[in-house]
Amino acid sequence: MHLSGGTVSSHANPPVELLLQVRITYPGFKLDVDHRVLLQGITGLFGASGGGKSTLLRIIAGFEKTARGKISFDGDAWQDSSRRQFLPSHRRPVGFVFQDTRLFDHLDVAGNLAFAAQRHKLKQSSIGQQEVLSAFDLQGLLSRRVTGLSGGERQRIAIARTLLTQPRILLLDEPLAALDRGRKSEILPYLESLPQRFGIPVIYVSHSVDEVARLCDRVIALQDGHIAAVGGAADVLNHLDEHATRLSTELFTVLEAKVIEQLTDVQLTRLDHAGQTFVVPMLTHLPNGTDVRLNVRASDVAIATEAPRNLSFRNVLRGTLSGIESRPDSPFATALVDIGGGTTVRAQLTRHAVAELNLRAGMPVFALLKTASFDRQS
Repeated sequence: MHLSGGTVSSHANPPVELLLQVRITYPGFKLDVDHRVLLQGITGLFGASGGGKSTLLRIIAGFEKTARGKISFDGDAWQDSSRRQFLPSHRRPVGFVFQDTRLFDHLDVAGNLAFAAQRHKLKQSSIGQQEVLSAFDLQGLLSRRVTGLSGGERQRIAIARTLLTQPRILLLDEPLAALDRGRKSEILPYLESLPQRFGIPVIYVSHSVDEVARLCDRVIALQDGHIAAVGGAADVLNHLDEHATRLSTELFTVLEAKVIEQLTDVQLTRLDHAGQTFVVPMLTHLPNGTDVRLNVRASDVAIATEAPRNLSFRNVLRGTLSGIESRPDSPFATALVDIGGGTTVRAQLTRHAVAELNLRAGMPVFALLKTASFDRQS
């Protein structure tokens, strides 16, 4: 069960329209997208490997010259094949962060940042160097050679360097894919603060449900080069099985909640969802009233038909069993529990347990979520 402690935030800047009517063909693969994207906060491009996420991001950036169709950003035309119009990548106000960072190893951190600022010094500066240094905690790293930095530190510098090019949109291509869990935890808070701190929209490519649930306000799900679903993060992720079966192989529920109390003496944070409260490992950086998303794996949820007593489980949510999805070729079944607030929690049970408990749609039940099963990423 992953705790995705990112803010479900409201952004002061109005949304910016990105028109995408593009297609590109490779041997064995075709991408064909026709959609108007309203960019505000962080928009996730999500899907299985090979679905076209990175290809679409590269088309937006102008790296794929064989792509055909139209692209416009905030009313500015970047590409129109019917008019033989193509704005090269270096003229598009795009900041692109690659998975491998692409820092200059012969320069120290200060040199890498200075290169970006110097190269774009003629642009109107809306993002200052001191602001970037502060946002990414880089003051203590300026004299370090990048070859001696951790993967998380290198990514922080890569994003900071990209921001200093004064982009109007930031494109992140699986920036955490090469990092272990500890390094991901280190950099996630920096990523989720990007839109509010710098006032620019972000498109974030990932195949990780945990990352997308935590960071993204809206999600575009891609499958086989086509858009399978578009909408709010919780809505799209909770209905992936309805949109496209190959977008995720794991059963889960994205649960939206609000921070209501910090229990500092026991290092826990109390959250509220639709009037029901539960606790997670302490989220020290999130004040009361902050909205968070929780990615709850079905395998981490137990079901009781009566209110449990004398159990170590601290999180017990009342609900109604709305359905059971059995798999005849498997010992398992999935129980669907409506816990209010428009949220249905999935629980993976054995078919034997379903029969023993006489579980049936419409009966009241309790969903048990073990606090220790939340990964502390925040």
